[in-house]
Amino acid sequence: MEYRQLGSSGLRVPVLSFGTGTFGGEGPLFSAWGRSDAAEARRLIDICLDAGLTLFDSADVYSSGASERILGEAIRGRRDDVLISTKAGLPMGEGPHDWGASRTRLIRAVEDALRRLGTDHIDLFQLHAFDASTSAEEVMGTLDLLIAAGKIRYAGISNYPGWQIMKAQAASRRHGWPPLVAHQVYYSLIGRAYEAELMPIGLDQGLGALVWSPLGWGRLTGKIGRNRPAPPESRLHATEQFAPPVDPEHLYAVIDALEQVAEETGKSVPQIAINWLLRRPTVASVIIGARNEQQLRDNLGAAGWALTPAQVAMLDAASDMLPPYPHTPYRQQAGFARLYPALV
Repeated sequence: MEYRQLGSSGLRVPVLSFGTGTFGGEGPLFSAWGRSDAAEARRLIDICLDAGLTLFDSADVYSSGASERILGEAIRGRRDDVLISTKAGLPMGEGPHDWGASRTRLIRAVEDALRRLGTDHIDLFQLHAFDASTSAEEVMGTLDLLIAAGKIRYAGISNYPGWQIMKAQAASRRHGWPPLVAHQVYYSLIGRAYEAELMPIGLDQGLGALVWSPLGWGRLTGKIGRNRPAPPESRLHATEQFAPPVDPEHLYAVIDALEQVAEETGKSVPQIAINWLLRRPTVASVIIGARNEQQLRDNLGAAGWALTPAQVAMLDAASDMLPPYPHTPYRQQAGFARLYPALV
């Protein structure tokens, strides 16, 4: 397993990490993702560790805390062998302190996560969403307190707009606090909006990307294609309402290219889709998920090999879309090309 620096930090993370949204299976969304109990989770983690995958990602909202609890049970006795990433900020209840990123909320969220995980520290703690009601100074100051207390090692964000990332980084610089080092983002061959603004910010600010939903919310599994709708067992039937939208013709063009590369390489469609992401700028780790051992082993096969330049070019062409205003004009400027050649 290849390891990479997480952004500008000294933390080294595997290029593939495991998302534990399938642990617990509580609620309408997460029950469709998976229902792994502690015994099954332990087996999946065994397979990950054997492959060199040591980073496990969770969040307090995953199955209302059950994901963190099951992850904690599954790694008991081997905490030093793994890295734990988790998130907080989305609503966990109806109370005034059950959502957001206030000092009260974040300190309590970290304490609750530590208890559920059965550990004394979180390796990477991420703000799950931008809270417009709390200042950047309060948020970053609280993260500084939590780092100083040894309860979290590094801090990042997830699903943040670019202007809020810059406000947070500026507050850190003003006060001498540790900066953000990671951004957990949606990025896939059918969802390349990350490249327009957030990827250049990541390059400039030293933010390593942790990619979620690399298979485009289950659309790039190889089970869907032209005149081949999602099979009855697909989770898309229950979760598509939550998925980022995609134009059907664009989806099928990408799938056509993936299937051609699959025929050339003998690799699976998911392996190719994930491998393409591993070559993209800022990407530190791609978060894979699995409801069973077969899915996990297939996804683990995405690392340790490389697409040819011609295959990358084919996937690039099939998946490329014009970025929104105002990004299209400056993409055509020579200065941008010199700074970010991979994004032109």
